[in-house]
Amino acid sequence: MKDKGDMFCLDALSELRNQKLTILKEAQKDPKILATWLYENQGEMRFGSENRLFLVLVDSDDFNNSWKLKRNLELLKPTIQNYLDSFSTKSIDDLQVSFKYKGKPQVFKAITDIIFIVK
Repeated sequence: MKDKGDMFCLDALSELRNQKLTILKEAQKDPKILATWLYENQGEMRFGSENRLFLVLVDSDDFNNSWKLKRNLELLKPTIQNYLDSFSTKSIDDLQVSFKYKGKPQVFKAITDIIFIVK
């Protein structure tokens, strides 16, 4: 659609980008929702209810290539360091999530958080 470049395609791409940014803002405002979703939708072979710290990388200019940010230490390091420096101010109660997993009857509990790195 980007290559076609007509107004319909450009408007559609703009709308998609705006929707993705809205979803990102909602996830940043309440990361427990995304963390719970990540636990509930993990692969069966990798299932685990252990405590986790998720790192979510978002390139707001090119969402499809967000994974490439994992190589950008100049972007990663200050955000991660800031998270670690301020971790002592977090409440463990605020980091607890409960989730169910398909095929398992029990409710699992974990302590989790998300570091968002947005370019």
